[in-house]
Amino acid sequence: MSTTTTTPPTENWHPEDEAPTTIGGIVSGYITRLRGGDVGSLPAILGLIALVVVFTLLRPDTFPKAFNIGNLIGQSAGVTVLAMGLVFVLLLGEIDLSAGYTGGVCAGSLGLAMTRHGWPLVPSILAALVTGLVIGLFIGVLVSRLGIPSFVVTLATFLAWQGVLLKMTGAGGTIPLQNDFIIKLNNGNLPVWLGWILAIAIVVVYVGGSFLTNQRRRRNGLTAQSTLQWALKAIVLTVIVLAVTFYLSRERGPHPQIKSIKGLPIALVIMIGLLLILTFALSRTTWGRHVYAVGGNAEAARRAGINVARIKLSCFVVSSVIAAIAGIMLASRTNSVGPQTGGNTTLLYAVGAAVIGGTSLFGGKGRIIDALIGGTVVAIIDNGMGLLNKTQGTVWIVTGGVLLIAASVDAVSRRRASASGRV
Repeated sequence: MSTTTTTPPTENWHPEDEAPTTIGGIVSGYITRLRGGDVGSLPAILGLIALVVVFTLLRPDTFPKAFNIGNLIGQSAGVTVLAMGLVFVLLLGEIDLSAGYTGGVCAGSLGLAMTRHGWPLVPSILAALVTGLVIGLFIGVLVSRLGIPSFVVTLATFLAWQGVLLKMTGAGGTIPLQNDFIIKLNNGNLPVWLGWILAIAIVVVYVGGSFLTNQRRRRNGLTAQSTLQWALKAIVLTVIVLAVTFYLSRERGPHPQIKSIKGLPIALVIMIGLLLILTFALSRTTWGRHVYAVGGNAEAARRAGINVARIKLSCFVVSSVIAAIAGIMLASRTNSVGPQTGGNTTLLYAVGAAVIGGTSLFGGKGRIIDALIGGTVVAIIDNGMGLLNKTQGTVWIVTGGVLLIAASVDAVSRRRASASGRV
């Protein structure tokens, strides 16, 4: 009788299995990925840098100032959070045209619960989140169980939620929000000391977590980042986090003798928190891997035993719950809920933010950080053009042009990836 000897996983790993261990090797590998069509967020990051340089040169007295940067973060928060939720739907190759008004209806639920029914803060927020969950279930069932195209379903709900929000607020009316906690979500800042603690915690968690992950992958005989790659990423992240914290911790109020403004904007902390949580869900869980599998090839995922309908349903639920958070952020910025909360260009900017950041409209490719990068690009265009006194028409033309370029880059990179056999 023959016996089979199982080699311990640790004996399968060799240093040469790691990613490149020299800077030249890292650069060469990255260029190879680019040629193969895996451009990631590079176009958006280059565009972001170009926009910052251009607007800084054109308006050096206002654009790069800490006061304007703080305002820019507040301006982008609602759209960026909404885009983070849309990433889940776009990963499936689907669309949610009603996400903006879903946020508006959820914010309306919050406003009605607090102002007209006298509910405390926590139950009111829960009411908004549950509203998002129910809406997500409704849309998800129609798409995943009945097989109705998401474009049709969400076009119908876009109109329906717009009507629901109008009935909530009354024609031309608004629901004022006077709760300090809600108002500060998009307009307040953390104490400086708390901002530094959070910044250091983020650096420690990332550096320590990525180091332990590499160690675990090596023990299991899997390919891991080289020590050089890990160190470079850790240094870059540390420099960015500490520089941003330092910049925003300084006094940035135009009239500090009247009102002091300093500390990390709470909106930025919320976006970073969602970025970490949602990225973990997509990249570190079985559910997240199934989302990518369904988005890449639904039929292959089904044959592999993945419950495609359940994954689709769950993505619409997650997207709508995050839309509820976005709606609260939008209402917080204006201190009220109105008939256009989540309306106008909110959804278009959110979809544009996700696509500009690198999320594919064809499904199967995208990350949560794409929404953050793309949302920043959209906000900088809006902010910078406003400082140059350009008309809203010009802003929309430029934003549309950037979105068209992003979609073209996505199409070209997919073609290259297909030709190189990466997909």
